[in-house]
Amino acid sequence: MRKIFFIALSLFISMPIILKAQNMDHQENLPQNLSPFPVGDKLPEMYSKYFIGQAYLAPLTHNKDLNVPISNVTFEPGCRNNWHSHTGGQILIVVGGEGWYQEEGKPAQHLKPGDVVEIAPNVIHWHGATADSWFSHLAVECNPQYNENTWLGPVTDAQYDALK
Repeated sequence: MRKIFFIALSLFISMPIILKAQNMDHQENLPQNLSPFPVGDKLPEMYSKYFIGQAYLAPLTHNKDLNVPISNVTFEPGCRNNWHSHTGGQILIVVGGEGWYQEEGKPAQHLKPGDVVEIAPNVIHWHGATADSWFSHLAVECNPQYNENTWLGPVTDAQYDALK
């Protein structure tokens, strides 16, 4: 009887550890101090189809009366979004890691924390992580009352690999 009691007690004590191990989510594999902002959750499927690799989204503002949507977007190494444009423009503020930004017809810009990219309305562009670094930026949606994304084709591996 004593033996059964100690086995049951051991299982009871270790159960939270076992359950935590079974319920570990994607957060365990993410960089811990990439930026002061949360990494967030994997992109919803409706957006992830426009990315090569895995990206994460953490909305930071929630008060719709302020009308300034800001999210932290985090890209795993090598992750980038498709070419796209925004009818209302966008501002990117780099807060962690290293990445790329490129406008159609122009050379790519290497990005690091502290860089700010102002993207005028309807400018076709893409952005994402370098091949060997996580990358995190705040995305500020400009003119949200009419800002819509137009998603285009992917940045090919050849285009991306030429940046190294």
